Amino acid sequence: MMNLLHWRLLVAVADASNISRAAEDVGMTQSGASQAIAQLESSLGFQVFTRERRQITVTALGELVVEHARNMLVHLEAIRALADNNRGLSTGRIRLASFPSVTSTLLPGLLRDFRRLHPGIEVVVLEGTDEEVEEWVAESTVELGIVMNPDSGRAEMVIGQDAWVAVFPASHLQARRVRAQGITLGELASQPFILATGGCAVNGRSLMEQAGLQLSDIRMMVRDWISASKMVREGMGVALVPESTLPEDRRGLCVVPLLPPVCREFALVCSQAGKSSQATQALIARLRIYSKAMHD
Repeated sequence: MMNLLHWRLLVAVADASNISRAAEDVGMTQSGASQAIAQLESSLGFQVFTRERRQITVTALGELVVEHARNMLVHLEAIRALADNNRGLSTGRIRLASFPSVTSTLLPGLLRDFRRLHPGIEVVVLEGTDEEVEEWVAESTVELGIVMNPDSGRAEMVIGQDAWVAVFPASHLQARRVRAQGITLGELASQPFILATGGCAVNGRSLMEQAGLQLSDIRMMVRDWISASKMVREGMGVALVPESTLPEDRRGLCVVPLLPPVCREFALVCSQAGKSSQATQALIARLRIYSKAMHD
């Protein structure tokens, strides 16, 4: 089934002549964009694009489709602008609190669509620890906060999930054996450990304590996840980090899944100030639509 995101992607691909750049423009992954284009062409019954090595061109019939899609989006934007003005959403300010690993990975894609639809509404992102974000939400210092592992029924929506993984030096004697089968927190607890916190209360030590375990040999404590991986690469110990924080270059590292799997969940929570803000409620509604479209 074709949705608005498909049509925006169609126009973005035509403009960029490249799926990767178009996917980034609309806040999708490259694989998701490729699947969406294939789905759209299947629904239409003809090719909109031809793929030639690294370049994508629009077919003759595709040019007509892109023109209609572009006109449709322009008219839709005009209708939305009228609706925003009528509801007092032409201007506004939303304070959104988050912590570093989410600010750099999840937020850009989530906010890009809203900023394009509501250019008069300013979204200010405040960065803090997970505990600080909780305090800011409780005190209505911010309208919205992205919190970790929220209690049931408290979240407006879940925006992401991240698995915890163990990181060993590739030269570690256990690395090859545990890479395939995984490792338990109990097996990790006695290892020479590099404790990375990411500026969060939920980290390797707190996960151990929740499981009734203690780290017996902490060699070093760092705030930055990437720094922990670099120290692991140098053979200074092992670390427990969220999978999304792993470096792109994993040479010298052995990444091992936990048994049983342990995940951290990110969710959007609204403060009392946010509940009475029309702009904030518009952002929440838009993020829900965006999330649904991404998973359709």
